[in-house]
Amino acid sequence: MTGLALIVGTLTLSSCSSNATDASLTEKETPASEAISSSKSAEPANPTATPESADVPVPAGLVGTGCAGYAVKVPAGPGSLDGMSSDPAAVALSNSPQLTTLSNALSGNLNSEVNMVDALNKGQFTVFAPLDDAWGRLSPETLDKLRGNSTELTAVLNYHLVPGQLAPDQVVGEHKSVQGGTLNVTGSGEDLRVNDAVVVCGGIRTTNATVYLIDTVLMPPAPPPPSTTGTATPGSSSPESSSPESSSGTATTSSSSTEPPS
Repeated sequence: MTGLALIVGTLTLSSCSSNATDASLTEKETPASEAISSSKSAEPANPTATPESADVPVPAGLVGTGCAGYAVKVPAGPGSLDGMSSDPAAVALSNSPQLTTLSNALSGNLNSEVNMVDALNKGQFTVFAPLDDAWGRLSPETLDKLRGNSTELTAVLNYHLVPGQLAPDQVVGEHKSVQGGTLNVTGSGEDLRVNDAVVVCGGIRTTNATVYLIDTVLMPPAPPPPSTTGTATPGSSSPESSSPESSSGTATTSSSSTEPPS
């Protein structure tokens, strides 16, 4: 019986060790493929409440079934549900251990040409913030593409931003993003979705934004095809055509360029 107990104890410890995860990503030092692998090992984006969640208060007015789970993981400090209210948006997001990849993408650590920190810290925004596990479900090819293409990364990030702050009782409906594409928020109460993404916890306040944690990275719609209304004339080298609108919309690729509208 003593031998059997030792075996069971060993198996239990091994199981616990194999389930340990590290959701932290350092984009500057981690290759894209390794970053994806690390994110995939992170805990699920929609954290479920644990027995300890009853001891961790959740601020009033938030929506989403994952608020209690987030509060358990980040019970205090500047990255907690309450703590984020003391800082502007980009700073508040960077303080959350569940939003490391998004923060890296916004601050130039994913692509050095894309730094939206200063822009995001100004004005008023609604931010749909993909948790680390959401980025972890992107293919290595997709993340590599975003790393190497500042225009596409800017478009993706700006598609997660809506000018103005939308409280939970205002967010349902269609909203034009900073990128220019439309976001469709559906549902009610604790069950909200933005496009196909689940709102894990929403209505989180920063000093200049309202944040909704989501379980999926949103991809903006493709830009319209080039116009073909122009016609060639004798002596012209090509038909007249209007340039298609950039997929990045009105947003910026860096803090030194045009900022998102306030």
